[in-house]
Amino acid sequence: MSGPLADRHAGYRPEIDGLRAVAVGGVVLYHFDLPGLPGGFTGVDVFFVLSGYLIGAILWREFTATGRIDPVRFFLRRFRRLAPAWSVVALAVFAAGYLILLPHDLRELGKSLIAASLFMANIQFWRQAGYFDSSSAEKPLLHMWSLSLEEQFYIVLPLVLLICIRRPRLALVLLGGGAALSLALSVGITARDQTAAFFLFPFRAWELLSGVLLAIWAQDRPGPRRGWMGSAAGLALVVAGMMVIQPGAGFPGVWALIPVLGTLLLIRHGQAANPVNRLLSWGPMRGLGLISYSLYLWHWPIRSLSDFALGPGRGLLGNIGLIGLSVLLAYATWRWVEQPTRDAARLPSRRMIAGVALSSVLLLALGGWSYTRDGLPERWSPTVLTHADAAQDFIQDWSRCYTPQTGPFAGIQTCPIGPEGQPQMLAWGDSHLRAIKEGLDRAAHEAGTPGLLIWRAGCPPMFGVEKRESAATRVQDIACTHANARIEAALRDNPFPDVLLVGRWSYYATGSGVGADAHNRIEVLPAWPTAVDTTLQALTAMGSRVHVLRQAPEIPDYGSLPVARALARNEAVPQDRFQVALPDALSREAAGLAPFVAGPSRIELIDPWPLHCDANTCSVLRNGRTVYFDNNHLTNQGALQMRHLFDPLLTLRNRS
Repeated sequence: MSGPLADRHAGYRPEIDGLRAVAVGGVVLYHFDLPGLPGGFTGVDVFFVLSGYLIGAILWREFTATGRIDPVRFFLRRFRRLAPAWSVVALAVFAAGYLILLPHDLRELGKSLIAASLFMANIQFWRQAGYFDSSSAEKPLLHMWSLSLEEQFYIVLPLVLLICIRRPRLALVLLGGGAALSLALSVGITARDQTAAFFLFPFRAWELLSGVLLAIWAQDRPGPRRGWMGSAAGLALVVAGMMVIQPGAGFPGVWALIPVLGTLLLIRHGQAANPVNRLLSWGPMRGLGLISYSLYLWHWPIRSLSDFALGPGRGLLGNIGLIGLSVLLAYATWRWVEQPTRDAARLPSRRMIAGVALSSVLLLALGGWSYTRDGLPERWSPTVLTHADAAQDFIQDWSRCYTPQTGPFAGIQTCPIGPEGQPQMLAWGDSHLRAIKEGLDRAAHEAGTPGLLIWRAGCPPMFGVEKRESAATRVQDIACTHANARIEAALRDNPFPDVLLVGRWSYYATGSGVGADAHNRIEVLPAWPTAVDTTLQALTAMGSRVHVLRQAPEIPDYGSLPVARALARNEAVPQDRFQVALPDALSREAAGLAPFVAGPSRIELIDPWPLHCDANTCSVLRNGRTVYFDNNHLTNQGALQMRHLFDPLLTLRNRS
């Protein structure tokens, strides 16, 4: 994000500060969930083009006038502009995080602090994206991805020009070709890997390069002094992008052309005397533009950390208040940090470099300290830590998993468990099987019995079923049916002596979740009793002994992470969030379990309920430790504590 006076040598253009105000306003309103701007995040694209234009103008002017580039001078100016405010905000964020963040969250903040200080935040957040990754609002430095990407641009652009010393046409070819290639790559990859297209420099470079190319083209071609259509069209595109573009898998791709083209038009026609430029040059707009860099730095950590400190559900007035706080801090930072440090007369380069170096070392040290010390858990009481630890106790070793291209399970991800050897048992299930993987794997090793594990989230391990789930896409629903059909065909040709079925049976039988996921709906066809009966008959006909894991009792109001954060805020957490009355748990389970145990015994039931329930209640706590991740999944510790239940299934002497 370029400085507000970066183009002072070309003459101050107040409308550019106004355009900064539009960009940062869209981003801030979007991040604070204010209605009407679903595409407010495209303000970042506006900043990319502005940065490319302003930095491109400075470097190209120096390149063509002197035939060389002074990279040291350029980098010093960039550091003088960007580093002081970043250092202040980063130190404040870490201090606040130390006071309010749980160990895992502080550990992740430390990692982000290191990545942002090394201009690699965009790479870090690209690599983090995944099923179990914390949500965006839980990353106080997530917004640094765009600044890291810009810093990468500040490194690449001078190097390209240095390579082309005294060869400006070659520089133009490289810059123009690079922009075209980057745009093509962005459009091509967005549908296949939207996360990479969003975060990584090669797929965003075209936006910055478009600004560079405009600066080069316009150097000897003054913009129009009259007329309004170009400015109006540009502003319309920028605003339309913020109002129309939806966050999701289609962005950036071709959608990013809307804010980019709009920004290019506004810059090109920015010196024309028309109502659009008068609006952008209006005092309050320019004022907001002047503090836009500091506002961008402050607003997201305030948005993110407020969730930890205050809890969710602030409402519209609460968010407006946080925006006001962001603006106040941004003004203070601009007035007492940005302004003094940008003046070389007040802060000589040597002192500035020393200060930046010291702050960078401090930030790296703080990040490394919190990361290597696992988030400094000693800050919290054992009561908080038992739930905080449970929230992270889902990481498992899946390195043995593979997807065979040939054979009976071709195209199905399979995961060997236990010792090496020909699998003697198959564990088949949904995410409940994934949750107990560590316990089942340990039990298989202890019994010396090789096995195979196949799981798919939200997919009932039943033959011939179709499902329609509100939390899944239609593609995912169809994939479940197809995967189950392939598994059935594989088992007919290659049956296992023993098959273990694991699933959230109550969800499939009742058609809805409980507690935090009560809004989820699922329909299984044919009806659940028919699906179970068909599957058990088929497996028995194949000669397999069928074992069914009784679903652990659901604790409707429990979630390890929300409870840990509530306790960290010193909130009173009622006991019923940790437990459920036994009759209620039995009632919830009944429809899911009934088809398995109806009529003549066709299964061996593995029952974990005695581990979780007494005569009156079922609880998430066992021996003082939380063994639930959420209201229906066990933690790794919970899975390990129940592994002895699998002995009859895995012990070789029980096999015929």
